[in-house]
Amino acid sequence: MRAGKAWAWVPSLYFAEGLPYAAVMAVSVIMYKKLGLSNTDIALYTSWLYFPWVIKPLWSPFVDLIKTKRWWICSMELLIGAGMAGVAFTVPAGFFLQATLALFWLMAFSSATHDIAADGFYMLGLKEEKQAFFIGIRTTCYRVAMMTGQGLLVMFAGFLEKRSGNVPYAWSITFLALSGIALAAWIWHRFILPFPAEDKQRTGITVRTIFTGFGNAFAGFFRKKGIVPALLFMLTYRLGESQLVKLASPFLLDKKEAGGLALSTGEVGAIYGSIGLIALTLGGILGGIVIAKYGGLRRWFLPMALAISIPNLAYFYLAYAMPESGWVINLCVAAEQFGYGFGFTAYGMYLMLFSDGAYKTSHYAICTGFMALGMMLPGMISGWIQEMIGYRSFFIWVTVCCIPAFFIIPFLPYKK
Repeated sequence: MRAGKAWAWVPSLYFAEGLPYAAVMAVSVIMYKKLGLSNTDIALYTSWLYFPWVIKPLWSPFVDLIKTKRWWICSMELLIGAGMAGVAFTVPAGFFLQATLALFWLMAFSSATHDIAADGFYMLGLKEEKQAFFIGIRTTCYRVAMMTGQGLLVMFAGFLEKRSGNVPYAWSITFLALSGIALAAWIWHRFILPFPAEDKQRTGITVRTIFTGFGNAFAGFFRKKGIVPALLFMLTYRLGESQLVKLASPFLLDKKEAGGLALSTGEVGAIYGSIGLIALTLGGILGGIVIAKYGGLRRWFLPMALAISIPNLAYFYLAYAMPESGWVINLCVAAEQFGYGFGFTAYGMYLMLFSDGAYKTSHYAICTGFMALGMMLPGMISGWIQEMIGYRSFFIWVTVCCIPAFFIIPFLPYKK
């Protein structure tokens, strides 16, 4: 497939993949904070929402064997849009916590299934050299979706909060807007996604063949060369980020006496939706370019690991200095976002290279399942840790948690 055609669907596909993840894992954190939940409860409840991504390898063979990747992509986007609309209608209810968590679980399972199909479609629709080129683009578009949710739509929610004085109403309208974006992506992909020759419905599928394929996919994954260091890497590379991502927004929103910066909802959205988004985009694109054109993954692994780790200290500076200047806060967040965009490129590329083979879609799903497990478990206790030791010590702890991955990287098997 020509790169020109890929530009028509790769960015939108990974934007659509990132949007429900943003709603479930990021926007929900800010919404629950504004609705009065504690940091401990927010981190615990929203970290449990990682679980569908953890166990998605269990049904990835079904996505591989039943229907086409294209069919799964479009079906899940429609279901995700409906789930977001459901959240919009239940936020103002007295039982909002139970109802919205149930709907977030529905979106999480639909999004995890969409991830399986989209990642498989990406590998079927592009040759390896194009996969390497677009890895930075797809990562960036995924994070642009995160920033759209965590940035622009949070700004929108903040504007509605200030204008109406009604927090539940503001978040209800915000999730209606999210639903509209998701449904627009569904319409776009119904018409624009290509039909790769390898993405076809398999014939002669029975219960026996499904479970045989399921067993072969899992057995083949755990027989891969270097499986132990690879699994340790998947679990530890984002160990710091798994905790930072749960408390970064609450830190910006918390009152001064609680150790936070006391920003408004709109200010937090503006930070992530402006300079944070620009820095993230530049980091992701630069990461894809240097891997594809300047030495491959082996040369850039260590610099990218440093890039995703060291900028976490920017939050320690914010917690220590408590700056009033909006520019200082923006630049610190931008430094962390640029480092993440650049550093995560190595992680995404390694998972694709490690997944290569007969069951690449299933194996990539297993890899991302372990990635989600590495995000879920530390994230569940991150709020409790922060409330025990305070924001300053917590951000030091987050940076220290990045160290284990550096001891594992030298033992990883990869081609280039």
